[in-house]
Amino acid sequence: MNIWEVILAFLIVVLILVSLLSNVLVLICFLYSADIRKQVPGLFILNLTFCNLLMTVLNMPLTLAGIIYKKPPGGDQLCHIVGFLETFLTTSSMLSMAALSIDRWIAVVFPLNYHSKMRYKDAALILSYTWLHSVSFPIVATSLSWVGFHHLYASCTLYNKKLEDRTQFVVFTGVFHSLSFLLSLVVLCFTYLKVLKVARFHCKRIDVITMQTLVLLVDIHPSVRERCLEEQKRRRQRATKKISTFIGTFILCFAPYVITRLVELSSIVPINAHWGVISKCLAYSKAVSDPFVYSLLRHHWLPFSTDIFSTDRGLDMDNDKRLCLHISPPPPKQTKNWTIFVPVLMCGSKLTSVTIPTM
Repeated sequence: MNIWEVILAFLIVVLILVSLLSNVLVLICFLYSADIRKQVPGLFILNLTFCNLLMTVLNMPLTLAGIIYKKPPGGDQLCHIVGFLETFLTTSSMLSMAALSIDRWIAVVFPLNYHSKMRYKDAALILSYTWLHSVSFPIVATSLSWVGFHHLYASCTLYNKKLEDRTQFVVFTGVFHSLSFLLSLVVLCFTYLKVLKVARFHCKRIDVITMQTLVLLVDIHPSVRERCLEEQKRRRQRATKKISTFIGTFILCFAPYVITRLVELSSIVPINAHWGVISKCLAYSKAVSDPFVYSLLRHHWLPFSTDIFSTDRGLDMDNDKRLCLHISPPPPKQTKNWTIFVPVLMCGSKLTSVTIPTM
């Protein structure tokens, strides 16, 4: 083994350990918290977590062995099974992320109809389609003997050894990546950009109400005014950062591997063997980032999060150290006024409320 292979082997070991610990922690949180189990998106997160765990336990160790021994460990039969699972699990995880984005889109854009549009029955139907969609491609590939050990990626994956089947394999690979990676990316971009549009609209309304309140409360403490303005700036960037994280991690982890597979089919540009394994490691790294992006760092997953942060209408508040406006929106079709509560930074002070007509 040269220095590059040692580094790549060490990287995969780190990915295995971190992915195993983080995804197991997600399962523990899911089993421990009844509130999380009641949420419909929990089904998609659970499916994504199981896919990541199986990828970590089955595929990553065999890729590590492939780097070390330069051959499929366990023989061709085991390699075919692992290659089948690799194709199925990768597609299923991509579609699970797309399903989570659809859930967020419905929750934000159609909040009053969310519980009627996204029920457990609907989530189960989406998961059923996800599994059917994901299993169809490896079944076709296995039946046509297009699964095997690929030395470029040191992995058991889609691989064609027959020159006479080259054209069919190129078409199959293109369709596979179009209906897995590209389809999921289009859904992610469409849904999250819609969510971002709604978030910015509400952010502007809150900014207007905030400024109106600060103008009316002329005797407000200067530190309160400064903190409200600081929170206003953070609020403008919060949704953009979250959505950029969702889409950015998906592209960063999967795009290099997918592009490498497509370039490989053209036979025009030679691909370095080390880059092939690196792109595979980037795809594996999605199993490491998913628990943090979709679960562990989300406010309802963090232990004691309700005691530290209150995420009411997208505003994060720390009762002891952070201060911002607490805005209570009017009930639908009942009133056109907003009630704004401004806590004052003085011991024993009372809660001040101001009612302002909506714009």
